Amino acid sequence: MRVLVTGGAGYIGSVVAASLLREGHQVVVLDDLSTGHEDAVPKGAEFIQGTLRDDSRGALGRGIDAVVHFAAKSLVSESVARPGLYWDNNLGGTLALLDAMRIADVRRIVFSSTAAVYGDPVRVPIEETALTRPTSPYGASKLAVDTALAEYARLHGFGAVSLRYFNVAGAHQDPGGGWLGERHSPETHLIPNVLAVASRLRSISSGAAAAASSGSAAAAGPAAPGTDRPVQIYGDDYPTADGTCIRDYIHVTDLAAAHLRGLDASIPGMRRVYNLGSGAGISVREVIEMCASVTGVDIPARVAPRRPGDPAVLVASSARIQAELGWTARLDLRAMIADAWACSTAQPR
Repeated sequence: MRVLVTGGAGYIGSVVAASLLREGHQVVVLDDLSTGHEDAVPKGAEFIQGTLRDDSRGALGRGIDAVVHFAAKSLVSESVARPGLYWDNNLGGTLALLDAMRIADVRRIVFSSTAAVYGDPVRVPIEETALTRPTSPYGASKLAVDTALAEYARLHGFGAVSLRYFNVAGAHQDPGGGWLGERHSPETHLIPNVLAVASRLRSISSGAAAAASSGSAAAAGPAAPGTDRPVQIYGDDYPTADGTCIRDYIHVTDLAAAHLRGLDASIPGMRRVYNLGSGAGISVREVIEMCASVTGVDIPARVAPRRPGDPAVLVASSARIQAELGWTARLDLRAMIADAWACSTAQPR
């Protein structure tokens, strides 16, 4: 199968593109590189630098059989500050892609949706039948795309699969030994931010040890500004076991496997929705403790005020995709953190 991966130079998109290549598919990546990195496009994939509005038709004209769609803006806080950007890019860009697919007679699509469509859930674990009440323009724009896919399936015979992720983490090592991991700017995800603190502290410790062994500790000077900043914990008074927020984490490699299952399940005229998560809730403090265990670094943390709109608990029910497609998360939190740490300490791609 020849697959177009939009946003395939980004974190998740690049891992899915690599997984598709490994399974014998041909891959074309379309990415405007506004947040992606050209060196993350897997070797063997054809790369087109361009936008959904301007370049979807040209990309689809290269013998494409199906689309895996990641290209989107994805920062919740930015979406609140600039809602028009998110509606224009996430919904408007996707509608341009869908219309180009209709014209090119490409009817199969797997869409990168989000658990943000649920907002603050009434109960957990969250099932696909839960009320969708997004609390940000980001979540609302993704929900609007889900609705558009249902209409394109009904009116134009599209086979559409929406995958609603919870917290994605970890890194993917390709057969050549290189790593594909998170390189967001700014970085808003918990695990890479905790590991960044561990990396800074390890560097400080190594530098101090080297200076001491050479007898020039005084010449080492003070640590660079910000290198000793602790991890911020936004609220420790939630109704959870340790007072911190609980989230559901999924390894990016497991996530990629779900996209391949979704591609096989994209049946013309049908739109399906699946939640993706491990089904296990992990608190912020537990993440920090696991990062310390994996890295061997004592990672300091400081409690800050709650952030508005942060639900206490978000945990997925993935029972539907397990029953219908046979997918289940295999890799645990330690594996996610170990892979992310190995990626961050390796030569970046």
